[in-house]
Amino acid sequence: NNAIYEGGAEWKYSDGTSLKGMITTLNGEEIDASNDFEPKDMDVYYIVTDKCTECVGFHDEPQCAAVCPVDCCVDDPEYRESEDELLAKKDFMHL
Repeated sequence: NNAIYEGGAEWKYSDGTSLKGMITTLNGEEIDASNDFEPKDMDVYYIVTDKCTECVGFHDEPQCAAVCPVDCCVDDPEYRESEDELLAKKDFMHL
């Protein structure tokens, strides 16, 4: 999975994706895909929402939920994406 990181680990758009060099994200931000970003959490595994496709187009269910031994993947009701948005993100990151 390219959107899950260990607590305290920096993340990049290029990790596990086809993204390289300068990119324009789906929200219009221009960044270098190889730039390191601050960890979203220092103590627990975290999911980068800008990279998470909920495994749409890859698997029948999100793999974070399928492999988590303690059911700690928590849904965020404040952040919803349609299947079309998730597929667009998949296509953007995995050319």
